[in-house]
Amino acid sequence: MIHTLYRAVDGTLHTDLPKAKWPVALRDDAGLLWIDLVAEPSDVCRPILHDDFGFHNLAVDDALEETHVPKVDDWNEYIYLTLHAVIFDETGEDPLDTLELDIFLGRNYVVTYQSHPIGTVERVRKACLRDPRYLERGTAYLLHKLADEIVADYMPVIEQIDEAVDEVESQILDNPAPIHLERLLVQKRAILQLRRILAPQREVLNKLGRGDFAIIPAEYRMFYRDVYDHLFRLHDLTENVRDLINSTLDTYLSVVNNRMNDVMKALTVITTLFMPLSFLTGFFGMNFFQPILALDTWTGAVAFGLVLGAMVALPIGMFVWMRRQRWM
Repeated sequence: MIHTLYRAVDGTLHTDLPKAKWPVALRDDAGLLWIDLVAEPSDVCRPILHDDFGFHNLAVDDALEETHVPKVDDWNEYIYLTLHAVIFDETGEDPLDTLELDIFLGRNYVVTYQSHPIGTVERVRKACLRDPRYLERGTAYLLHKLADEIVADYMPVIEQIDEAVDEVESQILDNPAPIHLERLLVQKRAILQLRRILAPQREVLNKLGRGDFAIIPAEYRMFYRDVYDHLFRLHDLTENVRDLINSTLDTYLSVVNNRMNDVMKALTVITTLFMPLSFLTGFFGMNFFQPILALDTWTGAVAFGLVLGAMVALPIGMFVWMRRQRWM
């Protein structure tokens, strides 16, 4: 799907602009053209990026064929950058997933490419339709809006991970189980993946706010520095959550070890109680004593069956009792 937004020099907003009119819009230096390529195949996107806009083959290949960490490249007349949006689903085996957004930014145009639809971009597009003033400030402000909305979606993800860890910690204190350890490891993997995205994305916003690119007007650099500050705080929050996860893992191991100590104590008590009985039965069971009474009843088939049944039932009963006590 290809979405187009074009704000003409007279302030009128055009949607779904035909491709034949794109060159006219590109010649309008005071206007703004936004082309959004959503889940389009490479054979459709490559002619648009290479032929219609004249982007370099390396930049086009980066956008269509390769997956990158967040980065920014300066191509003089335009800049190419990659940002990552995040989606979080705790019910999945791999709850955190990142979606790559490739952006080409020129003086009067923005071209975005999404291999998979990103809700953040659609939210910004609808905001521009409701309020055309988002497009009045130019392409640099539109890029800031996209970056700011992507970064804003990180905070709910961190909060969800934090809440999930707190919940697991409470359950561990009540009754630790292997499922809790599994959930902790899943959350740890998610927070580590988020940290791997935050660090390079923070560097991208730092470069945009520092004034390294002529395509970014000086009056808009403060907006990128503001997004950079948000990413810096998010990075600190991920560090705190990671420390919380490690602390919860230590708590789990400590509680499990304490329970194991209780089990060993109970088993030691049982062993101690049965040691005298084992000694007596072992000692008097030896056959060097001559009976002085008639003990035919005690050595008959009935007694043998009862003793044999007790020998079978006793370990089974002990096993069931230990399972109920959750020692096994």
